[in-house]
Amino acid sequence: MSYEGQMLDDLRMPSKAAVETHLLTALLRHRGVVKEFAKDEDIVNELAGEFALSQQQRNATLERIYRKENRTVQSLLWLRLLFRAADNLAKLGLVSRPTATYKLSGKREWMLTEKGFDEALNLEGKQDLDKETLGVRSFEVQREVKVIISTPRPDSYDPVARDKRLITRASTSYFRSRGFRQAVIEAYDCKCAFCGFKLCSPDSLSWEVEAAHIVPNNFQGKDDIWNGLALCGIHHWAFDVGWLSLTPRFIIDVSSRVNSLSDKFAQIGKVDLIRMFGSKKTRMLLPTEKNLFPHETAIAWHRSNRFVA
Repeated sequence: MSYEGQMLDDLRMPSKAAVETHLLTALLRHRGVVKEFAKDEDIVNELAGEFALSQQQRNATLERIYRKENRTVQSLLWLRLLFRAADNLAKLGLVSRPTATYKLSGKREWMLTEKGFDEALNLEGKQDLDKETLGVRSFEVQREVKVIISTPRPDSYDPVARDKRLITRASTSYFRSRGFRQAVIEAYDCKCAFCGFKLCSPDSLSWEVEAAHIVPNNFQGKDDIWNGLALCGIHHWAFDVGWLSLTPRFIIDVSSRVNSLSDKFAQIGKVDLIRMFGSKKTRMLLPTEKNLFPHETAIAWHRSNRFVA
């Protein structure tokens, strides 16, 4: 048995397989990404707590000789065990290594792949959940997000995809669709662009806010950030059916038909969720980067084709 193996055995450290399992489920809880392992990082302490590691187990130091420079290198045994588990998950194609993730996000993190995402859901007994509704990142979808948010905003833009095809789970379009949802929701900080409502599920896996197409899917609207808005469920529906729209200056516009509604309609308590925008000239909440703003041609399409002025 090696020196390292003897230390693991003597200290009764958890097996690498057990650490791999816990790391996958932790990645799911942390929406697909965790930082590189370093002492006192939250994920390091969180996983140590799951295994109820003692202070001795957490702080045990492994000494190795670095032969190229003829010097002794010290490292925490627990951190080395975490790295070995993550490295094996990467070899199995379940996570991406920090070097690969850095090229996408600019952050040195371990990230779930689609295969790892599926495995983590299976481990948690949540394999029936629709990944498209979850706020969990995967390496493949993050590649699409990077393309979506980094493409320069065009002056002339057609928001309608004339050749949009049926989406299947195995297709590039499937990842594009999920990338669109992730990019839109993150651009608006997980808030409704109209009312500002922000709420995640108790397990933090999903957000109430939805990625709405300005030109809807059933009208072959493109999965581009300029054709997207983050809206809560109520205002998404109201926007789609034409109660609400936007002006070119991003002011929320209300259909004149609202005047024919009974006072009992559109109310939650004393809040009128449609009329609240009628007289205030409310400007929608916009992303911090102008490149991600809704495009005026998409807004013009909505005013002409969906909005009931």
